Amino acid sequence: MAIVPDTKNWTWVLERRCPECGFDSSKVPTDQIAALIRANAGTWLAILAEDPELLARRVRDDRWSPLEYSCHVRDVFHVMDERLNLMIRLDDPTYQNWDQDRAAVEDHYAAQQPETVAADLSRAANKLASDFEGVDAAGWRRRGRRSDGATFTIETLGQYALHDVVHHLEEVTGDLAMPVS
Repeated sequence: MAIVPDTKNWTWVLERRCPECGFDSSKVPTDQIAALIRANAGTWLAILAEDPELLARRVRDDRWSPLEYSCHVRDVFHVMDERLNLMIRLDDPTYQNWDQDRAAVEDHYAAQQPETVAADLSRAANKLASDFEGVDAAGWRRRGRRSDGATFTIETLGQYALHDVVHHLEEVTGDLAMPVS
């Protein structure tokens, strides 16, 4: 079976615990977002240090390999940072659409080098975390929206981003039984 593009609207994870990964993003306070991004990135870096053959293998036909998920997480950090900075600079911006499945194909996630992905993921996570650390108390309520109309504050954008990367980590370390040294 081929990987079917995910077309679900995942914004509900801002209201309740995700039954698939167990993460409740609605409980994450703003002062923990940056630290949790960095901690999550650290686990991805440990995964990317594993055996390249394990990283490239798809254990299930309907899921990406750990390397492909790592590339996606790196890109999530980039995309969320772009959105965060739009929200900081502009009043109620609309973000460009991002097709994550298309990005995986066009950017050849499966063929990327783990060392390069690790370095890029680390930089992207640290940039995003630093930018969240720079948000002042009033800034957390600034708004932005996706092209489909879903509205976020800076706070909920951070919570949403965290769910995404935590959820994929669970898919790799739990569902796919990827060992982490």
